Amino acid sequence: MENERRKNAARNIVFGTVLKVYQVLAPFFLRTAMIYFMGIKYVGLNGLFVSVLQVLNLAELGVGSAMVFSMYKPITENDTETICALLKLYRLYYRIIGTVIAAAGLLITPIVPKLINGNVPEEINVYVLYLLNLGTTVLSYWLFAWKTSIFMAYQRNDIISKITIITSTMQYIAQIIVIWFLGDYYLFVIANLAYQILTNIITAIAADRLYPQYKPAGILDNEKKTDLNTRIKDLFTAKVGEIIVNSVDTIVISTFLGLTILAVYQNYYYIMASVISFITVIFTSVTAGIGNSLIVESEKKNFSDLKKFTFVICFVSCFCSCCFLCVYQPFMEIWMGMEYMLDYTAVVLFVIYFYTFEINQLLNTYKDAAGIWHKDRFRPLITAGTNLAMNLIMVNFLGIYGVLLSTVISTLVIGMPWLIHNLFSCVFKKELLREYLKMLLYYIAVSLVICVITAFICNFINLGGWLTFIIRLAICIILPNLIFALLNIKNKELRDSISLVKNMIKK
Repeated sequence: MENERRKNAARNIVFGTVLKVYQVLAPFFLRTAMIYFMGIKYVGLNGLFVSVLQVLNLAELGVGSAMVFSMYKPITENDTETICALLKLYRLYYRIIGTVIAAAGLLITPIVPKLINGNVPEEINVYVLYLLNLGTTVLSYWLFAWKTSIFMAYQRNDIISKITIITSTMQYIAQIIVIWFLGDYYLFVIANLAYQILTNIITAIAADRLYPQYKPAGILDNEKKTDLNTRIKDLFTAKVGEIIVNSVDTIVISTFLGLTILAVYQNYYYIMASVISFITVIFTSVTAGIGNSLIVESEKKNFSDLKKFTFVICFVSCFCSCCFLCVYQPFMEIWMGMEYMLDYTAVVLFVIYFYTFEINQLLNTYKDAAGIWHKDRFRPLITAGTNLAMNLIMVNFLGIYGVLLSTVISTLVIGMPWLIHNLFSCVFKKELLREYLKMLLYYIAVSLVICVITAFICNFINLGGWLTFIIRLAICIILPNLIFALLNIKNKELRDSISLVKNMIKK
């Protein structure tokens, strides 16, 4: 069983990483082309619509996560009847969700222009663009979305990755033609709509071929249905919190500061989010395996795995943080020019946000794998509410920096400590909390020292353009990793992590 988990995780990580490389580089070139050929306001406008629609996705309520979690046990027990009943219920829920999003989206249509501070490009009708984006979101739920859960529950995210690479290629080719030769933003958005339709249809066909035994049929017994609905209700607050943190920042910036500032902020955020997306591949790939391990393995084994994953994430986050501190600004100067750059203070805030986000992501992976959403139901909502309140206050005094600072403070002071407490109340023994905190704080302290040393050295490298970028990047690749490894040379987690990587490569 453990070998199978490792095999699936390794396969998911490989194909997930290939997909992420593709999904980072292709949109990067699209984003650059849009700025230079159409104007930076189009980038800000696109980011605003994405954030508004993410808020509407609150209707999803975490149904997907709850449904996948509910499949772990029946898959282990080869209970086809229960899985089919779950899929039928899942299909019903997603059809309802799509309808709710459509209705809510139409209701808020009149206020969309009020979310934009300043002017939009003259040839653009904000209402038409918004409705096209709304249609893309609604169809993502109506067209066989429920079948994706089969692949996720079976840890076959690699199949989803392969399908997405094929359909994304068609989307990106169409959009680059539109940007380069036609300059029509409406056609750019329509390409997104076509991509969503094609992806859902191909995924549905693949699910039917690989798992023909699973059809939406039967009725889930009341006890299991009640248990599922309880999980969905508990996940609602987590969904609200996630949306507020990830989307409301964008809406606040657009409303208070305008599309140009929003686009500059999103250029920085895009780079950080791209790095996060690569690391997320690991979390997505191992969540189902962790969920299975929590059911069949001992607490000692699971706690050992948690320490091992914590070491890996802190190691990777330290390296990435050093890179951000040292090469963010040189890269932005090369890419966008001095006109579209933020101060170094923003870079530091982005780095703190990134590091805390990655640790939170690991802890949330264990929370989701263990299904302890009920215990954790209030934390995301209170954390996000605090973030929103500080956003609205601090943006008036500190501008873009107030938005970043509010996210960092709400996560560090409320979100992370509370999440750790919940994990060691429900999943692991409380007696293990002290050991884990001691280890985590050590890694954070080591990362902080390494970041300061690396940034201090790189600060002397100012040769201009690509030369500065390349030399600083070379220093970041060697120095932080070398120091972190040397400081943990006798650490059991280092040896376990190396062994884990070797085994996954073999699989």
